[in-house]
Amino acid sequence: MSKRFEIPADAEALIFDCDGTLVDTLPIYAGAWAHGFMASGKTMDRAWYLERAGYSEHGLMDQFDAEHDVEVDRDQVIRLMRQRFLADINSVREISAVAGIARDYLGVLPMAVASGGSREIVSACMEAAGLISLFTAVVTIEDVTRPKPNPDLFLEAARRLGVAPSKCIVFEDSPQGMQAAENAGMRAIDVNG
Repeated sequence: MSKRFEIPADAEALIFDCDGTLVDTLPIYAGAWAHGFMASGKTMDRAWYLERAGYSEHGLMDQFDAEHDVEVDRDQVIRLMRQRFLADINSVREISAVAGIARDYLGVLPMAVASGGSREIVSACMEAAGLISLFTAVVTIEDVTRPKPNPDLFLEAARRLGVAPSKCIVFEDSPQGMQAAENAGMRAIDVNG
């Protein structure tokens, strides 16, 4: 990505999704989930994962169970997936066009990360990409009850930043995230569009 995004003049805070928005983790996640799902005796197709990359861990496992007629051991799948992901953490790279915005607005507007990923993985990704120091708050799935497309992650990020949801601009890459921003009453910028 080499494009820049226009921030509305009345924005009071910026909220960024992590995976696929600030950092390029999709290839790492695809391999990690395939590794985790192997414990079920079924094979996860990479294309299957890429179509569902915006889902939370449990949402993804729900779909895998339904579509593969299995009931995975969720704790085992998550443990194996996270182990493989963290083993490959040095492959994480920032998405420069979006990370550049965060650098440009450091000290200008308060900023948060709001990700449906686990704190363990989100923190490791942000550290590996050298981005963690840019953000006042990092909100993950452990901090809320409901995943995207529900608004919970973004509303919690706005609360922690002390900014009204309507004054927050969200950067997202997934349909679920775009819907979550809308559900939160926030304006969203699709980093893919």
